[in-house]
Amino acid sequence: MLFLPYMKFTAAQIAGILEGTVEGNPEVQVSKLAKIEEGTSGSLTFLANPKYTSYLYTTKASIAIVNTDFELENKIDTTLIRVEDAYKSFSKLLEYYNQVKLNKLGIEQPSYISESATYGEGLYLGAFSYLGDNVKIGNNVKIYPNAYVGDNVTIGDNCVLFSGAKVYSECIIGDSVYIHSGAIVGADGFGFTPNEKGEYSKVPQTGNVIIEDYVDIGAGTTIDRATLGSTVIREGVKLDNQIQIAHNVEIGAHTAIAAQTGIAGSTKIGKHCLIGGQVGIVGHITIGDRVRIQAQSGIGRNIKDDEVLQGSPALNYGDYNKSYVHFKNLPKIVQTVNQLDKKINQ
Repeated sequence: MLFLPYMKFTAAQIAGILEGTVEGNPEVQVSKLAKIEEGTSGSLTFLANPKYTSYLYTTKASIAIVNTDFELENKIDTTLIRVEDAYKSFSKLLEYYNQVKLNKLGIEQPSYISESATYGEGLYLGAFSYLGDNVKIGNNVKIYPNAYVGDNVTIGDNCVLFSGAKVYSECIIGDSVYIHSGAIVGADGFGFTPNEKGEYSKVPQTGNVIIEDYVDIGAGTTIDRATLGSTVIREGVKLDNQIQIAHNVEIGAHTAIAAQTGIAGSTKIGKHCLIGGQVGIVGHITIGDRVRIQAQSGIGRNIKDDEVLQGSPALNYGDYNKSYVHFKNLPKIVQTVNQLDKKINQ
């Protein structure tokens, strides 16, 4: 059960937000969100999956969002809001709820703001946060407690840095970027050179990280600054938790990457790619647009547009599935070969 903070909505108001129509009492009020099988009086729910249709006739929820073409088989007391797509409409309400929940304002103390830092309207700065020299922050930015923003960082409008997020110096963050707790943007890339004794000397990492608009960065994800130039995360990229992106990597627009993936330095990834969890990608290669990489794959070569890959090292997806049939039968195949070899020798 999810409670809406300090507010109630009528069916008519919700229908207005969702551009839907009310069937039932337009003045009935709700103050919480619930799954349809757990609905109680005063709650709002939705029906999108036909498997849950039976719950609509038993739920105690006051309002339910349903598709326009849904047909009732029995009488119900719940007020309906009919929309084109119930799932998308409910997601829109959840987004609205998050906006309300995150709509904090003001500067909490203790916190530090450099005299040379500037910020726009609607700033929320949580306690124990730090804004360094020459920081530039746009409008409606929310920075939660214990966040760090280093010198010369630029952050656009409508961004959120959750507790413990760190943005190192010189990095550039676009508009509507969400950086979750424990994420680190702009730490040094993994650059060391060995000498004749086998000892390592650090290569200075003098570049930065550029995050374009509408990017989500999950908790614990790390994006290293470039050795020279910029590590670049393009518009609309979605990064899960605990991802490592090395120096000088570029990730194309609207690519989504699942947790525990590691991308080595200077690799370029195209647009609209889907990369599963625990994928390992070597450095200095190019991956094309719309590539799909299955979980736990290892990528060690350049990938063309629209390839689908699985395995380590990764093979063509279709070839891998065909080969896997033989992998499973390998003990039987070996036994058969041994028997044939024995007969030939006899």
